[in-house]
Amino acid sequence: MIGSLGTLLFFAVTPVFARRAALLLGSLRANFWRLFLATLLLGTWAHWAGLGTGGIAFGWFFLGGIVGFGIGGVAMFLSLPRLGSNLSTLIVQCGSAVVAAALEWRWLGTVLTPGQLTCAALTLIGITLGLLPRSLPRISPATWVSGLCWALLSAAGQGMGAVISRKAFATAAAWQELVDPGTAAYQRALGGLLVAAIVLLAVHWKRPPQPQARGRAWPWVTANALSGPVLGVACFQWALRTTPAGIVQPIVAAAPLLTIPFAAWLEGSRPRPLYYLGAMLAVAGVAGLFVLR
Repeated sequence: MIGSLGTLLFFAVTPVFARRAALLLGSLRANFWRLFLATLLLGTWAHWAGLGTGGIAFGWFFLGGIVGFGIGGVAMFLSLPRLGSNLSTLIVQCGSAVVAAALEWRWLGTVLTPGQLTCAALTLIGITLGLLPRSLPRISPATWVSGLCWALLSAAGQGMGAVISRKAFATAAAWQELVDPGTAAYQRALGGLLVAAIVLLAVHWKRPPQPQARGRAWPWVTANALSGPVLGVACFQWALRTTPAGIVQPIVAAAPLLTIPFAAWLEGSRPRPLYYLGAMLAVAGVAGLFVLR
């Protein structure tokens, strides 16, 4: 559960760094370079002190990266300009928690207790209240539908990716093999980087950013890579190694609630009053999950 809390904290600051990088490089290019840098850093660790690309569960971790990091991440970036950050994040974070719990129950047979389900639901209700946009974006029905589809695809990808990681750790344990979180994050990052590279080559590679923008973006790309794919995902894999995805995902889903005060401090924005009620409910739900783990 400490891994879940670490993931929550690192993922909370990641969107602020990602937004700055995306404004300078473009969303898909910023996504690719943060994964590229994260793969280099995680690979250094994995090949020096971990399993590198070895291990009986490599295929599962790689697949989890393709589904969660790759498809889920790209779909999230494509939903943002259509629905806005609040509504996209709300759908993705809450949807991924539901997908993870349902898939893990059907596939791996993991059943949460009534108390755990109640606390998970309380957390998701708090997230909904805290992130609910002031008003729905004024967009065309076609843009609304496409944005919703991308957000739902991202939620499915991220939820499935978490459960696939659980399957990977279970496979490794069955063969009495210990996979450290850094190696797991690296093997997942490889899958995510593959998808990000294919999408970038297909869509945006012919339109490079201005050299000045590229130079200003690197500090934000580096901060995004460290807080998200490196430290955040390493903690995420640490949590999934011992804790059901149906518990981990609702805790991690509360990260955007912590992003709001961080963005307020850095960018001068102010949260709505309803945010505080949602934050209190989410904190109560997370605390309950820690007690009932």
